[in-house]
Amino acid sequence: MSDQQWMQDVLGYLLDPMKPEEFLADYHEKKAFIAHRKDPERYRPLLSIQRIDDLISGMDFQPGMLDMARSDPPISRPDYSFESGMIDRGAVARNFQQGATIVLPQLHQVDPTLAGFTRSIESLLSCHVQTNIYLTPPEAQGFKTHYDDHDVFVLQVEGSKSWRLYDTPVQNPYRGEGFQPGAHEVGEPVQEFVLHAGECAYVPRGLMHDASTHGHDVSLHITVGLIVKTWADLMLEVVSDVALRRPEFRHALPVGFARPDFDRTQSAIHFKTLMAAINSEADLDSSYDIFVDNFIRSRTPNTHGTIVNLDTPNKAGQRYRLRPLVPWRLAEDGDEVVIITAGGEVRFPAAAEPGLHILLDGGEISESSFADLDEDQRRETVKKLFAFGLCTPAE
Repeated sequence: MSDQQWMQDVLGYLLDPMKPEEFLADYHEKKAFIAHRKDPERYRPLLSIQRIDDLISGMDFQPGMLDMARSDPPISRPDYSFESGMIDRGAVARNFQQGATIVLPQLHQVDPTLAGFTRSIESLLSCHVQTNIYLTPPEAQGFKTHYDDHDVFVLQVEGSKSWRLYDTPVQNPYRGEGFQPGAHEVGEPVQEFVLHAGECAYVPRGLMHDASTHGHDVSLHITVGLIVKTWADLMLEVVSDVALRRPEFRHALPVGFARPDFDRTQSAIHFKTLMAAINSEADLDSSYDIFVDNFIRSRTPNTHGTIVNLDTPNKAGQRYRLRPLVPWRLAEDGDEVVIITAGGEVRFPAAAEPGLHILLDGGEISESSFADLDEDQRRETVKKLFAFGLCTPAE
């Protein structure tokens, strides 16, 4: 499957032969899923061991850009970094020889291929997506049994890993509600499997698991983390919105409420009154719009090609289309029209709105699409759309 195909059907890229509809109905946030298949090259376009070697030997890794892990004996950052905090490449290689896993957190932030891949998932699922890369030597285990506070897809790129799944002591833990060693009894595995190159596993948050290299080859896998907003997050926003309009929510709690002899009778009555106000005044759309805008603004802009193709907007008759996967929402603000998009917002004269609608609705535009603007405004509008990654030349 080419990169163009995973851009068009990213869940199919991850889940095949299971249909995305079945996964979302029966597995998402509920139970693990393993996509076994005989397609060892499937995830090679995303990453390779050779690429990891090139990165480690060629980049100056700042603190936090590379970690190492080993279940036993444990390893800490001073074991593979200089006193300055910079990564010691030789120590990384030596510890890798001695069974430590190389971890590259958030590699999608510097790798264009992984960035495009995560962007595809974000566009479909409306959640923040992160990647952690794990390169584990033969017969080694990076982490002891634990659970994650976010759902993950595990993409086995090269080699194989043996996985063990246990119980789920915490259903859908909050973000930051991490695994506490010793707080939960691990017990015996409830499922064991080997993930081979080209296969994928889904592990919901809260499910305890561990993994170790299978066989005599180095294992490379990509963990794709899904950082979601929850109903609890939305309800907190709804309550905050009501509180902005109803001052009684902002009154102090009763004087002396922490005293052991405090009578909560009146508090219980007032609490029910406030709950009734929430029920009658809660505005779902207003809170949803805030979440939508915050999510869109927090995405990383995709401006690939805007520097090397500097002269493109100056070509007479040049036509453009909406850049694939670009997030957007159109809004009005006085005498301006605003496209809320990755990284923030881009403003245009109100008279540009008809042409912007053509672009955002999937059509092709050129300077002539902004007939209600003067010549300079038309050119500047197209240049601005191109510079901020909202449009790309139509083929």
